[in-house]
Amino acid sequence: MTFLLSAIAFACTHNSPSKLSSVSESTNNRILKVWWDKGFTLEEDEALQQVVSDWEKQTGNTIKLSFYTTDELPQKAQRALQAGNPPDILMSHNAERVLNPRLAWEGKLADVSDVIQPIKSLYPETVLAGVYLYNNIDQKRSYYAVPISQAITHIFYWRDLLQLAGKSDKNIPKTWDAFWELWKQVQNILRTQNHQKIYGLGLPTSVEAGDTYQIFEQILEAYSVELLDSKDRLRVDDPKVRQGIIDSLDWYTKFYQQGYVPPDAVKWLNPDNNRQLLNRFVVMTPNSSHSIPAAVRSDLDIYYHKLGTIEFPHKPNGQPMRHLVIVRQAVIFAESQNQKLAKDFLTYLSKPEVIGDYLKAAGGRNLPVLKPVWQDPFWTNPNDPHISAAARTILEGQTRLYYSSQNPAYSIVLDENVWGKALTRIVLDRITPEQAADEAIARIQQIFAQWR
Repeated sequence: MTFLLSAIAFACTHNSPSKLSSVSESTNNRILKVWWDKGFTLEEDEALQQVVSDWEKQTGNTIKLSFYTTDELPQKAQRALQAGNPPDILMSHNAERVLNPRLAWEGKLADVSDVIQPIKSLYPETVLAGVYLYNNIDQKRSYYAVPISQAITHIFYWRDLLQLAGKSDKNIPKTWDAFWELWKQVQNILRTQNHQKIYGLGLPTSVEAGDTYQIFEQILEAYSVELLDSKDRLRVDDPKVRQGIIDSLDWYTKFYQQGYVPPDAVKWLNPDNNRQLLNRFVVMTPNSSHSIPAAVRSDLDIYYHKLGTIEFPHKPNGQPMRHLVIVRQAVIFAESQNQKLAKDFLTYLSKPEVIGDYLKAAGGRNLPVLKPVWQDPFWTNPNDPHISAAARTILEGQTRLYYSSQNPAYSIVLDENVWGKALTRIVLDRITPEQAADEAIARIQQIFAQWR
């Protein structure tokens, strides 16, 4: 338990920005300023610092590298833009859904097609679509971000708690209802064994956690709710779409109302579902990266035997799940005075051998975007129960992007956490799923109307 608390304290609750310069600033005005998400483990930060150091040695250029926490970085970047002093390069795990589509629309990102075009054939189409954004100033779509990695939501659970409840992880159902019923059964059985503080499901239900909308968006996909059409237009006026939203809200909130989700899930921040699982207060939780396995990687018994990773079950209609994919991406700001230098660095980072080594050294928390990198057996080694599970979902399953890549107005829906607000309205204010759905729909319509 001490180890887990220490891992989480470092990985999830570090609130102060860590500003690390790879070398001291010189009198050279061509210092490249890079802002990057602080890793969930020390090895992530060290992996990027090594890439920066290698590039500096090869080119003689200088990078000032600063790390900031995931929650603070998008807001800091927006403040820097307003002040006219943005970094040259930004890589934020939240920005690809809630910030970059809007910045591209507003003409605030540099076109990076010359970085992507030479290796375009090495990217899957879904990854390319995630960075092919619309610039309303220039009235065109183009590549306004460079893919770095990708992530999808998996479910992490305790194998030993399943066994304690007399269940086997090898027989976890793949059908929708039976899958979710299993975790309720496990809680009920554990409670009879005096494990009163353990809950079956770690489902975030708060406005503050981005994990809430990420997981709920996956539930909307499970119920085949298509909010945008092929022309990126809103479909919430369709009665079938409205009913799908109602069904999804009702399904999600019943677990909380029935006592299978911790009561404080309505107050969770982004790290809290990780913390709840790793401290064994919940049996399972979905999460959009492999930060949970990464936090226990040094404990071989936990990593290889006690912790499990699986993908979502089949949809309620029996069809295989289509998983939402997040394309982690780096952008160059249009106001940057060092655009050529910034593109040179991202071109170097995007070499398969460089980015492959970087992602491996970072502990495999995020997955490759380049096809050649997948050839490294590190990613598909069946002896690694976590990374290989994620690889199978990406390489063999069906995926799609978040709607914000289609229409930047949807990035505001996510940024405001409209779904988190709807969920809390049901569980705290006790309105009906129909009322919550109609409130969410009205706000989404308002956002899209304002965006025109």
